[in-house]
Amino acid sequence: MGKKAFHASVEGAQHGSKGLGGFLKFAKEAFAAGCQPSNFMLEDGKGGFLPAAAIKQKFADAGLKLDGISAHCPIWVQTTAWTGSKAIRPFIPAEVAKMNVEGIQQWAETYTLKLLDLCAELGVKIVPMFWGVAYGWEVATGYPWGFWKGSDYDLIKEGDERFLTLTENIRGKARMCGIKLAHEIHPGTAAMTADDFLRLAALCSYDTCLAVNADPSHCWEGEAWEDRFDKVGDYVCGAHVKNMRVKPGSPMRCMEPAWAKRPMQFTPLERGEVDIVAYAEQMLRVGYAERYCKIQRTGTAPLVVEAEAAVEELDDVSARGIKLVRDTCCVNLQQGSFEDGMGAEKK
Repeated sequence: MGKKAFHASVEGAQHGSKGLGGFLKFAKEAFAAGCQPSNFMLEDGKGGFLPAAAIKQKFADAGLKLDGISAHCPIWVQTTAWTGSKAIRPFIPAEVAKMNVEGIQQWAETYTLKLLDLCAELGVKIVPMFWGVAYGWEVATGYPWGFWKGSDYDLIKEGDERFLTLTENIRGKARMCGIKLAHEIHPGTAAMTADDFLRLAALCSYDTCLAVNADPSHCWEGEAWEDRFDKVGDYVCGAHVKNMRVKPGSPMRCMEPAWAKRPMQFTPLERGEVDIVAYAEQMLRVGYAERYCKIQRTGTAPLVVEAEAAVEELDDVSARGIKLVRDTCCVNLQQGSFEDGMGAEKK
């Protein structure tokens, strides 16, 4: 029998209301082999985090692998707070939201550094996240508001300097702990395309902590997911599994607050525009599975289900997504070619 490269896992951010215990119970009952809790699930309610030993015990009791910690929210806040945007408020305590932008940014940095210390204690070497709007909302909106340079300003150059300064301590801590900060290429972040990410890598002199968390569902404005992850394949250290569809002829940048009415919809894994099996095969091709196993010293790499939908109940979507990934992507790998035995003389 061939060797498996992947195991089915599930992301915790969408299940935050369950708490860590409830999330582990859900993941186990949905037949996931591992899961990826969010940073919020690991808080102790006193401004800090649960002890690493207690977290390890909870995972051991549940019989689940700890497949990283989702740190998207605090790091996005840390790199976005300078803009003064109210959009960071859902991810920070109410008392922190009352601070000035410098205070919020410092709080988020301190929080992130403590989280990375916890990751190091837990043996988590790959942290899925995304960098925030370091280049400003003007740049993040893209064309046609691309008036990013004038006689007395250069928003891209200013953003370069800001990114280096804002992320210096976090990148330094990650390097010291041997942690990969796996940026999820995503609209509204410091790297919204593969080329954006490669530019950040060059800007940071190819800092060894910079990595990519693959997610094909965020390619909805002209960049094909296969092209994206071929370009940044050498950096892919994490992989979410998520699907989406775009309603043809609809304006992508409309101001529609209701998820169910937006022209881009996240969908159950089995019925979006992404071929999930082809995506898993691409993760093999770009070396993700081998890279993850080498860094984390595991036998298989997680395909982390992040199933969302505008209509159906989330637990049902996630549970069905875990089963789909388990049954169609976590397959036994060929040990040779199907042609090897064609016409061969039987002995």
